[in-house]
Amino acid sequence: MKKIVLLVLLTLITLTTSFGAFSAEELSMTALTLTTNADGSQEYSVTLQILIFMTALSFIPAAVIMMTSFTRIVVVMAILRQAFGLQQTPSNQVIIGLTLFMTLFIMTPVYNQIDESAIQPYLAEQLTSVEAINIGKVPLRAFMLEQTRLKDLDTLASMAGLEAVDQPTDLPMTVIIPAFIISELKTAFQIGFILFIPFLIIDLVVASILMAMGMMMLSPMIVSLPFKLMLFVLVDGWNLVIGTIATSYGMGG
Repeated sequence: MKKIVLLVLLTLITLTTSFGAFSAEELSMTALTLTTNADGSQEYSVTLQILIFMTALSFIPAAVIMMTSFTRIVVVMAILRQAFGLQQTPSNQVIIGLTLFMTLFIMTPVYNQIDESAIQPYLAEQLTSVEAINIGKVPLRAFMLEQTRLKDLDTLASMAGLEAVDQPTDLPMTVIIPAFIISELKTAFQIGFILFIPFLIIDLVVASILMAMGMMMLSPMIVSLPFKLMLFVLVDGWNLVIGTIATSYGMGG
């Protein structure tokens, strides 16, 4: 037992001595550097870029939800399911999956612009990482501003003390993003209201008929559900809903 303790102590002393033999320069994190170019721009080392990217991965879901068409689509789908009177059909997985692919479909032109103007030049080492980010956010900002109401922009800009801005593109992303989200929610509720009206009429008609027949114990929701499904299928509802959402973003115009 004493031999084992002595061996452990000798190992610790050896390791301490070995670490102490390195100079401060050799132990410094030279890979995590920030270089300032002659023109005043700054460039991060590759290791630091990877570190920033790995940290940003936790914000990617929020960016996908809040800076794309995801919010409008998922809210419309949730309202449509509620209008049917169904709680779990289509399931959440189906709604989220359809929303993700619809978001990919709608955002493809924006991604192509970002890829052409920022990603490919950066991969070809024609742009620095900072320049690529600044150029890449231009198409995304244009997309959000196109879908954002001026009233929402004015409200948030005045709250931030940015009333003297000449044009919306001069506003920071911290103002544009929440204004875009508010506008998306309002548009989604407008579309949801239009979708809800036909199903509400069917519910009222069925409830009135059952009440006139004295069938108080029978739930109107159960009786009206087949008629709502039949109406939705006959008018090719999914095609109309998806087409309306895509058209609201200027697709197919």
